[in-house]
Amino acid sequence: MKILANQSIKLLFIQISVCIAIFAAAVLVLIWMSCSHIGLIVFICALFMAFAIVVFCWQYFRKQDQILENAAAELAAYISGDGNARIQCNEEGEVFRLLHEVNSLVSILDAQAQQELRSKQFLKDTIVDISHQLKTPLAALNIYNGILQSELDDPQSIEEFTKLSEQELDRIEVLVQNLLKITKMDAGTIIFEKQTENVSELMELVKQHFAFRSKQEEKEISLNGDPAVTLLCDRDWLIEALDNLVKNSLDHTEKGDWIHITWKQSPAILQIGVEDNGCGIHPEDLYHVFKRFYRSRYSKDTQGVGLGLPLAKSIIEAHHGTIRVESELGVGTLFIIEFLFPTKL
Repeated sequence: MKILANQSIKLLFIQISVCIAIFAAAVLVLIWMSCSHIGLIVFICALFMAFAIVVFCWQYFRKQDQILENAAAELAAYISGDGNARIQCNEEGEVFRLLHEVNSLVSILDAQAQQELRSKQFLKDTIVDISHQLKTPLAALNIYNGILQSELDDPQSIEEFTKLSEQELDRIEVLVQNLLKITKMDAGTIIFEKQTENVSELMELVKQHFAFRSKQEEKEISLNGDPAVTLLCDRDWLIEALDNLVKNSLDHTEKGDWIHITWKQSPAILQIGVEDNGCGIHPEDLYHVFKRFYRSRYSKDTQGVGLGLPLAKSIIEAHHGTIRVESELGVGTLFIIEFLFPTKL
């Protein structure tokens, strides 16, 4: 019986049973001895038995009342702000099971409160980072606008600062677009329309996106992989992730450098690599490259906003893939993407 799982209830039942057994034994002995005034003696024994049972019940209910009072005190302490307040429930039984569930509920509420605090801090930090990222291009636009107003008679200066203004506007647009995409990823509002896509065709599209820039900067983008490999993915979003990786490589390579995009498939995994022979990543930064708005104190890149790689990571993980980076200063960087294929056993 579940009710007897509680040691206090079990002890109470044993005590009452012992009282009844002693009373019954005493009555039997008195009857066997044909004692005079047997009715009076039985009545006195019954009083003693009733008194003992009342004492045992009073002890049991006093203990239960103390348990409930302690539970109420701990709950009041938690409500008052003591996050470490918990009800002691080390025994078995339905009451202690209920108290254990109350502890579980308190732990869940505490975890939710901590998560909300972290979310608020993250939102605060993000707003600060966005303000910082927007401050630079907006200040530059303000300067360029002032120069343009003072150089109305100089077509060459107007053309030069108009181009610079366009670059800053593009920078703001990229920042805002990436923020919107990451926000949608976090909110889970993006519905991926996955279809079986040819990986070689996807890579060719990525290469075409940067064909003009790579030609201007005299950098080579090469593709190498099995043309028959396919992947179940959302075409547009996966290309977005790969574009960000290739853009990162172009941002950190010099004239004459190269970017190699490779892919290979084994029975259980598809591996995609984006490698360059650029400046590399400082060892101190390797564990932070996928953090939002992270800017290395060793990087000479003044244009990036620190959202491309985090966005790529979010997209790849949403496709149940993983991404990691290997890099050596002065040698180059390799981003490795892996998609695991389910195997039938």
